[in-house]
Amino acid sequence: MKSKKNELAISDAVVAPAVGGCAEGKAEESKSVEKMTIYEYEEKYVKRQNVKLAKAVLYMLTALIGLVFVWAFFSISKSAYELHPYAGYAAGGVSVVLFVLLYVVPMIKIYRSPYFITNVNYKTAAKAKRHNKKARYVIASEIVGLCNTVAGVGWYDSFTVEKLEAGVKFHDDGVIREQLTALYKGSVKKSARQVILQSSLKSAMYSALSQDKKIDSLLIGAVNLQMIKDIIFLYGFRPSETRLLKIFASVIKNSLVAYGLGGVNIGNGIVRTMGDAIKGIPFLGEVISTVVDSSVQGLANGTLTAVIGYQTIKYLMVEYKLQNILEDVEIAQTEEELEQTCKEIERELRSKKKGKATA
Repeated sequence: MKSKKNELAISDAVVAPAVGGCAEGKAEESKSVEKMTIYEYEEKYVKRQNVKLAKAVLYMLTALIGLVFVWAFFSISKSAYELHPYAGYAAGGVSVVLFVLLYVVPMIKIYRSPYFITNVNYKTAAKAKRHNKKARYVIASEIVGLCNTVAGVGWYDSFTVEKLEAGVKFHDDGVIREQLTALYKGSVKKSARQVILQSSLKSAMYSALSQDKKIDSLLIGAVNLQMIKDIIFLYGFRPSETRLLKIFASVIKNSLVAYGLGGVNIGNGIVRTMGDAIKGIPFLGEVISTVVDSSVQGLANGTLTAVIGYQTIKYLMVEYKLQNILEDVEIAQTEEELEQTCKEIERELRSKKKGKATA
């Protein structure tokens, strides 16, 4: 197992896009350093992972997030039913609609987003590079299409998108790589930060206004999931299953923390330090306690939401830079060449075996 330092090292790497041209290509070959081989890439960046197990755990976490939503909606509907049956039925109907909008739709959009394959070996590298090239084209096409159909999007730098559109039109992967990198380092990064800020403020505000643990847990989970979906939509691709698993685990943790914070009177300890003056005015002490509790809870939930947002950006950029590095890696044998070599070896062995039999 490699340490997490690899990810931090990758985030500082500068990857130059491929440059075309016959004359320029010959000049570059004489000056450029030797390309990294797939074996060096595998040694430096690839982590040994049980992909099937990661996917299974990811689906379990996805279902668990759904159960958190179902439990919260059921509890709210039950409370409404205890007040009046019709209120309970109405709350149940609204809960179903909100469940679809707040959980089902974001999950579908997250899972349907393109992704990069970066955890490869010499056998799978060629296939991964083809997959990643197609993913880059899809991402670039979606960004260009969005900017052309929706006026005043504001998320992407128009000058860079114009260059990206030329790359998409002529299927120039070098231009697509270059312009996507420029977007991710510039306007997309700024837009993602804005999404995180807005989501964190929502978490803080909702927590401060709500005085119910179940509603707190539901709202924080919904805001976190929506933020992840928005960031993935902004970048155009999602993290791999192993990293998405970590993000979803953080969402569950935040929902549980939000539920736990609702029952902790953090503010009471602060209020008690204000002295005997507050004790002499019980009503004022109660008001201050409620305000402080809500403020601390809101700040905590807002901070936790921001952590998830920046964690998502970090994972996206790590995988984008990894696939960029992989694109420039030299593969000694393609999968087809390897398969052909194996067939030739098999034919040679069979022919020798037949020769011995006839002799």
